Amino acid sequence: MALRLISFRHTGVTAGVLARGLVAAALAVSLSWGGVIYAANQSVQGAKKTEDAGFDGDAPTAILIEASSGSVLFEKNADELRAPSSMMKLMTAEVVFNAIKKGDVKLTDEYRISENAWRKGGAPSGGSTMFAAINSKVSVDDLLHGAIIQSGNDACIALAEGIAGGEKIFASDFMTKRARELGMTKSTFANSNGLPDPGNKMTVRELGLLARHIILDFPEFYKLFGEKEFTWNKIRQPNRNPLLNSLEGADGLKTGYTKEGGYGMVGSAVQNGTRLIVVVNGLEDIEDRATEAKKMLEWGFRNFETRTLIAADQPVGYAKVFGGESRSVKLVAKEPVKVMVHKSGGDKLIARVVYNGPVRAPVVAGQQVGVVRVWRSGNIAVETPVYAAEAIGTGSTMRRAIDGASELVIGMFRAGAEKL
Repeated sequence: MALRLISFRHTGVTAGVLARGLVAAALAVSLSWGGVIYAANQSVQGAKKTEDAGFDGDAPTAILIEASSGSVLFEKNADELRAPSSMMKLMTAEVVFNAIKKGDVKLTDEYRISENAWRKGGAPSGGSTMFAAINSKVSVDDLLHGAIIQSGNDACIALAEGIAGGEKIFASDFMTKRARELGMTKSTFANSNGLPDPGNKMTVRELGLLARHIILDFPEFYKLFGEKEFTWNKIRQPNRNPLLNSLEGADGLKTGYTKEGGYGMVGSAVQNGTRLIVVVNGLEDIEDRATEAKKMLEWGFRNFETRTLIAADQPVGYAKVFGGESRSVKLVAKEPVKVMVHKSGGDKLIARVVYNGPVRAPVVAGQQVGVVRVWRSGNIAVETPVYAAEAIGTGSTMRRAIDGASELVIGMFRAGAEKL
């Protein structure tokens, strides 16, 4: 795999319809709306792809992610909103994990199983349940076991009522708010468990993002997803994740089914030190979700390996500075930028630094300026923050005046182009 690195200093053209086309043509980079510019263009090329290197699954929506880097190995309709069914319980679990981490909730806290939780999610409901007794008090620890291992709808409702006072408040003020904090911009929630409701919508990309976050940020709680069974109220129930008994290294996460959403699952496994996360949704048969998820994970482990594209603290490009003692600032990534590539070397990757600019002086060393995005075959494979490698002080009055005049002229060109 050969790496060709081409760095460009931006000439001051900000994004508009006309300006975008000019810069793309002149610098072989692209611009997007709203002042976003690319400061560097990197290409990685290897041997020609073999015909069997790709994957074409049967799931209507699917995504395969390498957990450490977030590199996307495969995606299909990954941003299509669908009913997440019980996979949505991952969001409820994350809210509880985060509350415990912050000290707002303790594992030993006990919540009452209300009549609402019992009727809607308990034994009378006919759905997946923990079989918690009405009016009994159950610890947060046990409710998490019931929600994660047994997929208990009653456990999720009890957690929602115990933390927020009610499911609607929990869904809007806790689940939705937390999802936005995690960068999940499309997901919407109407309850705590994924039971049918038009307000429950998620994409497989955001389910994958959520699963990755849980795995990396809550390893002490993630262990729950791999437990094979849990007994409550003298009723033993096995974990519903079929991968736990059929795939080497599988240790999570969650299955789901509703008539509206079809069969789906979020799964993860580790082999030879590499962890992959798979999400599929919209399948018509219960067996298909297990087969599809396993097939996709095995394909990923068999065909990919991790390569370092950009080393930590290696210059990746320059961002234009407005009103500074220097016209530009060097950008670096604090962590190595790694991406999963085909073992055959058949990938063509494009890496670009994206930032909103010009960056106004003064610039502090270590200040985040933008991100480096790596594309594989037109899809974003990984995105990593980039930072100013040095401090840039405020320039002279003359320097600021020249930069101001330059931006004014550019703004006039942009406004004119937008009217065309």
